[in-house]
Amino acid sequence: MTDLETPAAGHGALRRAAPALLGYAAVRALGLLALALWSAARDKSAYTLLTARWDSLWYTRVAELGYGYEVRLPNGDVHSNLAFFPLLPWLERLGAAVSPLSYADAGFAVSLLASLAAAWGIFAVAEWVYGRRAGVCAVLLWAVLPVGVVQSMAYSESLFTALAAWSLYAVLTGRWVTAGLLASLAGLTRPVGLAVAAAVWVAAIAAHLRGRDGAAPERARGDGVRRVLGMLLAPLGAAGYVLWVGHRTGGGPLGYLDVQAGWRNGFDGGAAFARFVAGKFTSFPSALAGVGLVVGVALLVRLYVACVRQRQPLALLVYAGIVIALALCASSYFGSKPRLLLPAFPLLLPLALALARWRTSRSALVLGGVAVASAVYGAFWLNGSGPP
Repeated sequence: MTDLETPAAGHGALRRAAPALLGYAAVRALGLLALALWSAARDKSAYTLLTARWDSLWYTRVAELGYGYEVRLPNGDVHSNLAFFPLLPWLERLGAAVSPLSYADAGFAVSLLASLAAAWGIFAVAEWVYGRRAGVCAVLLWAVLPVGVVQSMAYSESLFTALAAWSLYAVLTGRWVTAGLLASLAGLTRPVGLAVAAAVWVAAIAAHLRGRDGAAPERARGDGVRRVLGMLLAPLGAAGYVLWVGHRTGGGPLGYLDVQAGWRNGFDGGAAFARFVAGKFTSFPSALAGVGLVVGVALLVRLYVACVRQRQPLALLVYAGIVIALALCASSYFGSKPRLLLPAFPLLLPLALALARWRTSRSALVLGGVAVASAVYGAFWLNGSGPP
């Protein structure tokens, strides 16, 4: 299949995606307006909240000074900036080098552009699977998520989601080399890049096993070579950075895990998260938060089951499943789990398909109401405890 045969390619690509992108931009603008008003009422800078707190500070420090900075806490923990993957800091450094922007400004600009690219990628995937109307709904659902404000922060979630979505679209349309290259870049962005590489591998193996019915032998051999090349490229970004960290720290291939351990991050199969949720039921009103967490996890499982029942392409199921598993089964700070799930956009496709079947006025009313609620919650959340 060639690029010209895919719905998201060609001269009409932007025109087809325009309603989704305009709707996405409107939702994000509403969120930023709410944040600006809320922050001003609390005598805070909305721009500082977006670009100079939590992880965004670590990214700009990497961009400015490189790797090697660490903070030693009184309890013995060591927070090293080696925990942060390099693609976003590289882009921040590039932006500052070719423009008058600061590293923080460049990070904000990268996130804004990447969030639009992510929205377009989500539209392309959803349109390919369920049609244009569902594609628009999928993008708007991603925009109105309660933690959607993170999409506009100098964080790596938007950049990663853009790379992941377009890599998955390349898989769906049989462009294996492109899929592998984008998966490799996703692997340089966040540890969960493993999910994109795994999706490329599983989809490529499945395509090989299915064979190419009716394809000429030359075409089949060419497709096979491209699949293998895509598979080889997909894990290079993540593997390269992890191995480099291990070499730099002297910890060998597992050195990156030692760096993460200094942040109290690890993979325990969800035991720590289960204890955290159980602890909420020891008193009131924290038990209400416990109920909310249980309901939230149940909703994630329900959506994933719906994805399976609707027979989403295998690449999407593998990708979403790994993103969910890494988010819920890691022993990282529990307040960060909602934003760690932000890239799991295939979970939204069953809801998008349902919305697409409604009348336009009804779906617009529902999405508009949720957008307002999301904007208010994002402003409240960012002026309070999150996102870590």
